[in-house]
Amino acid sequence: MVEAAELIDNDFLRQYEIKIDNHLAIIEYALQERKIFLTKLIIPEEITDEDFPKAFLTLVFEQIQERNLSVVPTSPEIAKFVRGNRKYKRMLPVGVRI
Repeated sequence: MVEAAELIDNDFLRQYEIKIDNHLAIIEYALQERKIFLTKLIIPEEITDEDFPKAFLTLVFEQIQERNLSVVPTSPEIAKFVRGNRKYKRMLPVGVRI
C-alpha cells in the first residue's frame, strides 16, 4: 500500500504527506537548524491497515536520514516508533533520550 504511494515533503505547510485511497496521512514537523521536530502524526480512520503507521514513519525517517538531519520526536506515537527501532535512535541529537 505505502510502497505505491508518493511521500511528499510539503515544506510550505511543514508536513510530510502521503495519499492512500484519496485519504491524506500527515506528519507535522518544525525545522530548526539541523534538527527536525516531528510534532504530530495524523492518520485518517479510513486507513485501517495496522502496518501503515510503521511503514509511513519508516519512509519519513529514511528521507530525513538522507537529508542528514537529527530527529526530535515530540509526538508519543513517533517516540514509540523510535524506541522500537534501534536504527533510528542514532538520529536523535546528542543529549536527547526517549
